Formats: sequence, C-alpha cells, structure tokens
Amino acid sequence: MKSSEPLVEMTIGEIARLYDLQTHVLRHWEAEGLIAPQRDSAGHRRFQIADRYRVAAIIRAKQAGLSLDDIRALLSAGDASSRSAVLSQRRDELLERIGRAQAAVELIETALSCRHGDIAICPNFRGYLVRAADTPS
Repeated sequence: MKSSEPLVEMTIGEIARLYDLQTHVLRHWEAEGLIAPQRDSAGHRRFQIADRYRVAAIIRAKQAGLSLDDIRALLSAGDASSRSAVLSQRRDELLERIGRAQAAVELIETALSCRHGDIAICPNFRGYLVRAADTPS
C-alpha cells in the first residue's frame, strides 16, 4: 500500500488501481468473505482504511503462497486458535520446502564444482552423496 495515499474512502476502481488489481479480483474476494466493504446509498462499494489493510494483507498472504481458505483463517476475527493452527501448518510446510530447496542447491553447487567428465567418479561429488545419504531427511 502506498503510504502517501489519502485516508478517505475509495471506490472499487480506485482500490484496484492502488494495488494494481483487476476489479473482478476484489469482487471475488468479497464473494469469498475476505473483504466486506461498506455500500453507499446507491449500492456502490466504499473501501475504508481498514478494508485497504485487509486487501494489503490478502495480497501479501497470496504472495506467501497461502490459499484463500488459509487467508480466511488468517483474517478471521477472534479465532486466534484456528489462525494459529493453519499458520503453523503452513510454516512447517514452507520450512520443509526450504530444506528441500537448500539440499537441491547444495547438490547443484557440488556438481558445478566438479571438473571430471564423469561426475560419478568425482571425489567431491561422491563425498557429497555419502554425506547426503547419512543426513536424515
């Protein structure tokens, strides 16, 4: 969210431009119960500052890989235990993926440092394979 933006209510088009979103995305999030902007007398959505922070939270959560169901748990008011359970599970999944990614980088870096024509005879690569086999996954 751009901090220089005024703190007045905004239309759906203005909020979409602010966050570089399509308006249908905001409508979908509303249908999913993630946001609930107020309506004016003509029925037009009016986004308040709290709505803008919710939109910013949804965007960041999506960037972090959370599903809309996860985001709903993240943003649900007064349900800290449910939020904690969902987020703990997602954190554990991310840490596992990070571990696998780090192991992949180590394999690639070890292979890149090999100057043998046949990597299977490279002493450094063989050493890596032995260490990797001894490391619990």
